[in-house]
Amino acid sequence: MRHLNSKEFKKAIESEKLVVVDFYADWCMPCRYISPVLEKLEKEYDGQAEFYKLNVDENQDVAIEFGIASIPTVLFFRNGKVVGGFIGAMPESAVRSEIDKALRA
Repeated sequence: MRHLNSKEFKKAIESEKLVVVDFYADWCMPCRYISPVLEKLEKEYDGQAEFYKLNVDENQDVAIEFGIASIPTVLFFRNGKVVGGFIGAMPESAVRSEIDKALRA
């Protein structure tokens, strides 16, 4: 998964494809749980969705703009707009279900 910073973020979420952004911090244990799940799903959804990570400690302006109060928060974007997402570590099957729902939206 590619890491984004504040400057790259806006351009990345403007895609017509589904964009999955993992808002995380290095010290966050649930973030460490969800990260390999998202990395695996990135391979499965290759061509259908783009996957990114954004460190909320290093990019607080983006975290504030999107009201990120708990991490991990995973948001789904299409054409710059939030089309779904979830908060907290979830099992792979639940994450897949949320991505599938966003792809159909």
